[in-house]
Amino acid sequence: MPLAPWRSPLAHALHRNRALPYARYVQLATLRADRQPANRTVVFRGFLENTNRLRFITDSRSEKATQIQAQPWGEICWYFPKTREQFRILGQLTLVTADHADEELLKARKMLWHDLSDGGRSQFAWAYPRQPKTEPLEQTPPDPMIPLPTFCLLLLEPTQVDHLELRGTPQNRYLYSQQEPPLKDWSMEEVNP
Repeated sequence: MPLAPWRSPLAHALHRNRALPYARYVQLATLRADRQPANRTVVFRGFLENTNRLRFITDSRSEKATQIQAQPWGEICWYFPKTREQFRILGQLTLVTADHADEELLKARKMLWHDLSDGGRSQFAWAYPRQPKTEPLEQTPPDPMIPLPTFCLLLLEPTQVDHLELRGTPQNRYLYSQQEPPLKDWSMEEVNP
């Protein structure tokens, strides 16, 4: 699959901001059952190999997972402080759970689990999220080869990207939109900031 045209400016922003660990944090917005927005910070884990799909992780027991199963659209907002750029990326979200039907996505889930730190894997063995804390959290790292059932690979398949360069006068803004299937080509338009 060819890389989308927005991948190059995003790669440049990631490279220029690589010394800032928090430059890999993005805000992900989804919709609650009552149609109100829910927003939280997630960590960008790279792209799914040979695709334009962004990778994140989540716990299957989280409110985020429930919201995505009910309404699979989401948007991330990503700010790069060093280069003063913002990317807003809208698209379809896919939860890759332990019982997902696609074998290739299950392999990607397992590889990402393996790549996590012991501390990162341990979080998926903790007690149920957002419940009253009654016992100490589990500290024994799970097996790095076998993902816990609570571990989900979360994928964002972009359909629209809004790239704003805040540095300079005037500022620059580019809108990237994916065409409808079967074409799925991307268009880019320079717009007023």
